[in-house]
Order: sequence, then structure tokens, then C-alpha cells
Amino acid sequence: MSHATVRIPAPLRPLVGGVSEITAPGETVEDVLVRLGADHAGFLERVLGPGGELRAFVNIYIDDRNVRSIDGLRSKVSDGDTIHIVPAVAGGRR
Repeated sequence: MSHATVRIPAPLRPLVGGVSEITAPGETVEDVLVRLGADHAGFLERVLGPGGELRAFVNIYIDDRNVRSIDGLRSKVSDGDTIHIVPAVAGGRR
């Protein structure tokens, strides 16, 4: 089984003990996220919708590739990959 490093964005860090990255096992992005969700209550619900789909305001990258342009949550993970969770951020001027 592969192990990937998951970079945790600041808004989700309170759910994972305040750390900025975690190494987790899995063959796909979904496997890794589900594992983190099992280990950290409330995490998975912030990333995936009720049907298990990636929330519209969350982007996930494997290294520099957006999983939406690969195989979505079924994108394969290899040892040493870094998964970046990037929530959309509203901002700007009115």
C-alpha cells in the first residue's frame, strides 16, 4: 500500500490536532481521505459532500496535478506523493 503526505490547510488543522501535514496510507486519493476521516472526526465531512463527492469549493492536487483533471477521487497515489487540499477562498474588494 502506498503512503502519501497530505498537506492540511489552516482551516482544517484544528480537526487534525493542529498539524500542517500527515502521512496516510491508500491506493487512491479517496482511500487516503477516508483514512484521515476515520482517524480525525469531522475532517471528511469538510472535504467530501454527503454523497462522497469532492465538495465544489475544495480542490485537491497530487503534487501539481488537480485530481479533477485526472481520475477525481479515484486518482492513484504513489509512495512519496504529496496531496494538497486547497479550499477556495473568497476575498477581494467590494
